[in-house]
Amino acid sequence: MSDVQLRIGGQARAAEGGKTFQRLNPVTGEVASSAAAASVADAVAAAEASAAAFPAWAAMGPNGRRAVLLKAADALAAKADQFIAAMAAEIGATRAWAGFNVMLASSMLREAAALTTQVAGEVIPSDKPGCLSMAIREPAGVVLGIAPWNAPVILGVRALATPLACGNGVVFKASEICPRTHALIAEALDEGGLPAGVLSLVTNAPEDAGDIVGALIDHPAIRRINFTGSTRVGKVIAERAARQLKPVLLELGGKAPLLVLKDADVDEAVKAAIFGAFFNQGQICMSTERIIVVPEVADAFVAKFTERAKALKAGDPASGAGPLGAVVDRRTVEKVEGLIADALAKGAVVTSAGAAEGVLMPAQVVDKVTSDMHIYSEESFGPVVAILRASDEDDAVRLANDSEYGLSAAVFTRDTARGLAVARRIHSGICHINGPTVHDEAQMPFGGTKASGYGRFGGKAGIAEFTELRWITMETQPGHFPL
Repeated sequence: MSDVQLRIGGQARAAEGGKTFQRLNPVTGEVASSAAAASVADAVAAAEASAAAFPAWAAMGPNGRRAVLLKAADALAAKADQFIAAMAAEIGATRAWAGFNVMLASSMLREAAALTTQVAGEVIPSDKPGCLSMAIREPAGVVLGIAPWNAPVILGVRALATPLACGNGVVFKASEICPRTHALIAEALDEGGLPAGVLSLVTNAPEDAGDIVGALIDHPAIRRINFTGSTRVGKVIAERAARQLKPVLLELGGKAPLLVLKDADVDEAVKAAIFGAFFNQGQICMSTERIIVVPEVADAFVAKFTERAKALKAGDPASGAGPLGAVVDRRTVEKVEGLIADALAKGAVVTSAGAAEGVLMPAQVVDKVTSDMHIYSEESFGPVVAILRASDEDDAVRLANDSEYGLSAAVFTRDTARGLAVARRIHSGICHINGPTVHDEAQMPFGGTKASGYGRFGGKAGIAEFTELRWITMETQPGHFPL
């Protein structure tokens, strides 16, 4: 992998003092990428460069911005092989997951391109004679986008696409776990013709992350922040931004439930649950972490589900040796193993597709989970799923809502009216009826509730997050005042 440099003011450059850091391949231990380790001074320079380029980009007509984003989408799609190689090396991703990332990310850029003419206001009737009263949406300024490693192309593009469509500058803070993958996104935007400096790319060593992000949040040019990652870090970012009175969009952790009701199509529920629980080794914010079954279908579902899960072995993604690839590090394996051990000690039944070999961990199913087990409430973010047995439909809804998280959920039933009624009772930002918890489309309002964060990415909902709504009036008649 080639070295990754900062991109500031339209130029690729080394970090202050030439400092670099390395990301190791989680499977082989070899160097996957070497990247510039930005200093606080570099971060400040990135914010100032995007601020300097912002006015001209904001003033560009919507069709001009659209053309850039559409060309960038094509450039990103053309880099599919580079993204696949980078994701395999940096995070152990399978070819299928990396290819899906590129497909959806290019779609997100095209959706953002379509939004450029949707940044609209309205004329509001005024009680004052002769007063033309307008609500106008304008770019906020420079947006700080902080993206994670687990779906790096999707979530990296999401951090910057709508902000750019709305006319903002962007500082893109790449993940220290996949700097090469995130740098490819910046390259695609450059190839799309984005004016120099509008997008700045900052890469940093893991030990410097707090200082770099803090300096960027505090910088006066930064007017909006979006962050996708853990709830723990999201709280830190929200607290820091609150001191500056800066709005934040947070998409954080999840513990997605999939409910299987008594009239569900069990085979369809099994297919969706297998995909939702184990795609990308369960390292997706929407991953199915809890399957909640009612008595009428519990045994039939568990038998079919565990049989399917036993076949989900893990292999080196570079060779495509298994349906599952690697998890991101040994800590993930250790966490999952700890959750399983705790559950076993408290009476759970575990079905495993095999023991982990390094970071290659096959599928794990933990049945008969109860509330005293850690896996009941803790986000695993790995290839393990908990099965909870509810007493009835109302109890299934109660279990679904008994979580600090509220991102995605799913309900399986042949009765669509029942499905909608249950979906309305579940406390989550997203709920799918007869579909998996893992489902994302560029034009949809994506986000959660409770500890899963607040705000919405995607479609028109994203416009409100990255613009200022201003009230402007124009008087067309002589004024009459009491003084």
